[in-house]
Amino acid sequence: MTDPTTGRDRLRELLDAVLAEDNTRLSDMAGQAHASPFHFSRTFARDTGEPPVALRRRVLLERAAWQIGQGSGVTDAAFAAGYESVEGFTRAFARAFGHPPSATTAGSGRWLTAPNGVHFHPPFHLWVEENPKGRADMDLTAFQVHHDVDDTALLIGLAAELSEEEYRKVRSPGRTVLTWDGPEKSIAHSLDRLVWSKEVWLASIEGDDFPEHGEDDPASLRERHREAGARWIAAVGDIGRRGAWGDRLIDALCDPPESFVMGSVVVHVLTYAAHRRQLVRHMLREAGVEVGHGDPIEWLQDHYGGTT
Repeated sequence: MTDPTTGRDRLRELLDAVLAEDNTRLSDMAGQAHASPFHFSRTFARDTGEPPVALRRRVLLERAAWQIGQGSGVTDAAFAAGYESVEGFTRAFARAFGHPPSATTAGSGRWLTAPNGVHFHPPFHLWVEENPKGRADMDLTAFQVHHDVDDTALLIGLAAELSEEEYRKVRSPGRTVLTWDGPEKSIAHSLDRLVWSKEVWLASIEGDDFPEHGEDDPASLRERHREAGARWIAAVGDIGRRGAWGDRLIDALCDPPESFVMGSVVVHVLTYAAHRRQLVRHMLREAGVEVGHGDPIEWLQDHYGGTT
């Protein structure tokens, strides 16, 4: 939207007013644009399809996601985005991206759905998509991936409260979930396989060598899962953003090499992870540990107030 009499880009002026560092209120934005708040808000929403305060909040959340992915602390990102508390920022971030700030990795979930295609572009620019996407429905794949990662972390935490004897006690002799993974007779076995399966598939997806199998004590598993879980979220998010579910992975880690469709790999991991998590729950109850059902409905309500 360029003014033919002056050559000014009026839309750019409006965006500058909305995104200026000090313009945290609608009145500040309108003042910079030399308009009343009512006229400014109406004009901006008409030309962009998004209220000015909503656009500012969204773009600053996108910037915060990039900053966290680059190593910034959540607290610093929260205050830089204009939030008065980390708790408020965490809730807003989780509703927008479908996962907490702590699960953000470099390149994961940088852009949110926008009616106008206006997005944050690092380090301090804007990017405007030619064909912006409309409002998306809940991303069910992302929902399941984040639920799996969070629920696994919960189970590892509960297992850490057990004695070594209870943790490694054989409870289901001969039980095998997948033949190539071997027997999963104890809590330790099943939790290890939950983490190990992601580590192996990530090595294939990322083109790394076959990973070394780490220690399976709860403290080591917690660290392995923290690292693998964040990478898994980022990897699946990247596949989704590229629409690459039908791409084929030629897995040279197999002998002989095998071909896998990416979508089937994700479904495979999610399917057996859900099965193993429930097996761990049964064993934890046998060990006298109170543990919930792992219901994704309850998880969503507890973490994000019932909505993404």
